Amino acid sequence: MTSETRDVIRVGSRKSELALIQTRFVIKCLEDIHPKKTFEIVTMSTKGDKILDKSLPKIGEKALFTAELEIALENGRVDFVVHSLKDLPTTLPEGMALGAVLKREDPRDAVVMSKKFLGNTLSSLPEGSVIGTSSLRRSAQLARNMPHLKVESIRGNLNTRLKKLDDESSTFAAIILAAAGMKRMGWEDRISQLLEPEEALYAVGQGALGVECRETDWDILSLLSPLHDIETTLRCVCERSFLRTLGGGCSAPVAVCSSLVEKDLSITGAVWSLNGQTTISSTLKSKIYLPDDDGEPPKKCPYREPRLYCSIVPGKVSGISLYGAEQLGQDIAEQLVSKGALAIMSEARQEVLSTP
Repeated sequence: MTSETRDVIRVGSRKSELALIQTRFVIKCLEDIHPKKTFEIVTMSTKGDKILDKSLPKIGEKALFTAELEIALENGRVDFVVHSLKDLPTTLPEGMALGAVLKREDPRDAVVMSKKFLGNTLSSLPEGSVIGTSSLRRSAQLARNMPHLKVESIRGNLNTRLKKLDDESSTFAAIILAAAGMKRMGWEDRISQLLEPEEALYAVGQGALGVECRETDWDILSLLSPLHDIETTLRCVCERSFLRTLGGGCSAPVAVCSSLVEKDLSITGAVWSLNGQTTISSTLKSKIYLPDDDGEPPKKCPYREPRLYCSIVPGKVSGISLYGAEQLGQDIAEQLVSKGALAIMSEARQEVLSTP
């Protein structure tokens, strides 16, 4: 049965309020294009949603927030799934693909202060103030850039973490979250500070939504294709290629910052020790051929067949452009490897696993 003949298109989503807001946003985009289609949301909980008393690296980093949804996709219970792209592994299970990457929301990290410390920034908080985050990437950068602060783990969805911050008995002076999630929830007024890249690089894919479907479900791929954002897709392919080449995940502090200005794609990538004292970073830039370029593209195409780029389908994005973005991500990762990044990441993983 094709998407043209399906009475109902089933959309998989996590149960959290943010996940449902994101899923409904994607559905609204599709309804605007296909007003006669009906979309039904199928919700489920993932392993990462259920286990809240352990840090993410200790649970196991593979598909913590996606595996159950992907099983439903494989079994045909749903036709596509909406994810925060930062939650998705850089290589999806066999037969799965990202059919669309939507225009990116603000990828930066946001600081939410407790009522007691409103008006402060991280740098102005008193010595020993406790900052809540479940991210090793954030905690390592805080340790390096804000050594007067103390970091403690905080887990749960956005509602849960904000509730913990607001509790009268809370020890947290502030928590750090993705700005995109706060904005999508309509809670932008609670953001006390946005961290610029020089203060904190962000997670690979942060701020972008990815729509996963079966790789050979051509009708769903066609349905999703108009949602593909060219700039976001190129930046995220570059970022995901960087992480895939490094072999990083949530058990190592790895972060990026990327930009696409006219035809110049730029990426900064970095790796830290858990205490933030050792860091390796690099920045690379490359010219990217965009669909509206004047003149003929290079005659020698770097691929023989249409293919996925870090599990993302090309859609309306030029394969030559995607290949360049993927190669740039690989190049910067190899630069970091040559400077000793793998040893730092391995040491971080061992330290995480050995901590009670």
